[in-house]
Amino acid sequence: MDELMTARSLTTRPVVTLGGDAVAQVKDTVFDAAAGRIVGFALSGRGLLSGSLGHRLPWSAVHCLGHDAVMIRSRRDPAGASAVPPDGEVLRDRVLGAKLLTDSGTEVGTVLDVVVAGGRSGRVVGFRVDASKALVPGPRRRRRGVYVPRGEDLTVTGRALVLPGESVRVTDGLSGLGALAAGRPGCTP
Repeated sequence: MDELMTARSLTTRPVVTLGGDAVAQVKDTVFDAAAGRIVGFALSGRGLLSGSLGHRLPWSAVHCLGHDAVMIRSRRDPAGASAVPPDGEVLRDRVLGAKLLTDSGTEVGTVLDVVVAGGRSGRVVGFRVDASKALVPGPRRRRRGVYVPRGEDLTVTGRALVLPGESVRVTDGLSGLGALAAGRPGCTP
């Protein structure tokens, strides 16, 4: 499995050509909740005071999502004619802060971040959640560091994400989430 990373960690990550030119930085991640994958990025200029570039980088223009940079084939990719699908949502607009529920109506928690696989897939593998007391008993700080795998079936309805109840398992770190997503036993708090 490729390296796992949170969507928030992608913010301000440089966009670099295979030739080594840094051309922009990630402002926001655009996510297709129904498909469970990244469809592109909103870009900003490089540097602290840079504003939005006014266009998006479609996932089709991404060569690879790496630990330190989003790699693209050439400088003209960010402004290419391909548009990010209009039905994609900027993560913070719909997914972050959404309730995560089981299909039987049990609240798992509130989505704090989305976990994606690096590499070429752009696949969402899970969520960092502020877990409910019913799911993870104990102090609040312990419940805020909980990760839940996405599973095969994810339904998005308004401001809620619904997972099959039997797929809800929790772990306390990205490595444990990787194990759960790969079908191996993970660390359950």
